[in-house]
Amino acid sequence: MIREDIRNVAIIAHVDHGKTTLVDELLKQSGVFRENQEVAERVMDSGDLERERGITILSKNTAVQYKGVKINIIDTPGHADFGGEVERVLKMVNGVILVVDAFEGPMPQTRFVLSKALELNLDVVVCINKVDRPEARPEEVVEEVLDLLLDLDATEKQLDCPFVFASAKAGWAVRDLGEERMNMQPLFETILEAVPAPEGDPAAPVKMLVSTIDYNEYVGRIAVGKIDQGTLRVNQEVILVNAHAADAKRRVKVSKLYEFDGLARKEVESAEMGSVVAVSGISDIHIGDTLCDPSDLIPIPFQKISEPTISMQMMVNDSPFAGQEGKYVTSRHIRDRLMRELNTDVSLRVEELSPDCFKISGRGELHLSILIETMRREGYEFAVSKAEVIYKRGESGRLLEPMERVYVDVPEEFSGAVIEKLSLRKGELSNMRPFGEGRTRLEFMIPSRGLIGYRDEFLTDTKGTGIMNQLFDGYATYKGDIHYRNQGSLIAFETGEAVTYGLFNAQERGQLFIGPGEKVYAGMVVGQTGKAQDVEVNVCKRKQLTNTRASGSDDALRLTPPKQMSLEQYMQFIDTDELLEVTPKTLRIRKRILDPTLRKREAMKKRTE
Repeated sequence: MIREDIRNVAIIAHVDHGKTTLVDELLKQSGVFRENQEVAERVMDSGDLERERGITILSKNTAVQYKGVKINIIDTPGHADFGGEVERVLKMVNGVILVVDAFEGPMPQTRFVLSKALELNLDVVVCINKVDRPEARPEEVVEEVLDLLLDLDATEKQLDCPFVFASAKAGWAVRDLGEERMNMQPLFETILEAVPAPEGDPAAPVKMLVSTIDYNEYVGRIAVGKIDQGTLRVNQEVILVNAHAADAKRRVKVSKLYEFDGLARKEVESAEMGSVVAVSGISDIHIGDTLCDPSDLIPIPFQKISEPTISMQMMVNDSPFAGQEGKYVTSRHIRDRLMRELNTDVSLRVEELSPDCFKISGRGELHLSILIETMRREGYEFAVSKAEVIYKRGESGRLLEPMERVYVDVPEEFSGAVIEKLSLRKGELSNMRPFGEGRTRLEFMIPSRGLIGYRDEFLTDTKGTGIMNQLFDGYATYKGDIHYRNQGSLIAFETGEAVTYGLFNAQERGQLFIGPGEKVYAGMVVGQTGKAQDVEVNVCKRKQLTNTRASGSDDALRLTPPKQMSLEQYMQFIDTDELLEVTPKTLRIRKRILDPTLRKREAMKKRTE
């Protein structure tokens, strides 16, 4: 049976190509909101961090009605670090809308998400967005998308996919650039025509694959997925099975069932094959589980999520200022929070190295920094080490490391500086071509560790005009040592409060991270030097007062403003012998070994080795 009254579709794209804005317009023009209702911009980005950064982090479900057909829409993240979110939600849909910027064209993440959709043999609708940009080049972008489809071995049907030209911000879409630009109706019509309706047997034993987990303090865990066959009812008893753990079976009961209606969830008594539903009342349910009727216990295979490529240590904060600002500071609190994160983040891995230290692995620096920032805002206090890549051993025993394909768009005059810096980080230039007016597009193959800490340097070298995107490309032979940082650290000599006199003398040695009045402790990093060696400074030193006064000796001291850094900048700055202390109010860098004598001994031991 084919359910013509439903279409399940995911919106996939590279970061900042306009997915969430497109969903906003589809919701508005389908009548989800009242005429006088005040609606926030990018309404699907509901998290604080998503709104602040302008990126989608978690995939979200919504549904709109058009001509009697319910269209279930899933908005997905566009950043490569959250690719795991995209991979798992594609099992819920029968087609995808690939959104491509009319100026930038297909980018690294466009390639990644499209390859995953083609692997699952999903039908594609291509939406060329932002065609009203002054520098838009829609015809060329169409050719580039077709080249990409050919490159990814698309089938004839997928190559014959429909193209829609749109401006999500202006609220219109057209099938041909010469048509009148009125509303989103052409896109709705294309979805109904090109995305196949779900197909299955409503009378068969029920089966539903869990693709997303939501959490609510009142009802607990909420499992979201598509019913593949049969009918699911409230109070129905089902068996929980998993394709990766065939022996683990558990009898559970569906206490509440919801369907999506606009941005809300609507409680229903039953749902048929093809519906995307949310199920609550089942504790300890995980992504990849299948809800089965007791008469048919064969689980639905789940898309294997790509492995993490980067890791760091997260540990209990043991600095002299530990426990002064955080609400949750013990290893038990940190362990419970990380285990809770594993329930919803399929790309994350957590390993307990010791009672007080955990190894967290993810898809990239941004992936881990979002977790750290979220925990920080929830009141957690902890310390993290420098991010390191995850190595593997090949069949012959050779050391392998993760490689990234990096795409850089820069003005022509800065291309030399970028090539020089990435070459020093073991990058190999594989392609270089003009892109737009006065700009160049560079393509590199570079070890993942070569990009750690580079983004800030890149923005400085290109005066903020460069755009850099990366995509994991697999493992390759180890490329040799890379020196991360040429500058040493300014280290506080004693515990106390930083004063103007001490800071004035310290600023001659390098750039400061703190201002007067801030509390410091021995071993805390208070700035960076211009030289490669670390330098100890006494920022708490006060001027010794005497009875004599001389003309000009007591002039006001002028301090250079301290360098303000974000969490990502701190994570990129720290070296392998340093830790980043994270509290709800403060970020501090410190040496792993606070005692200067022990620190020097350890450095000498490493040199002799």
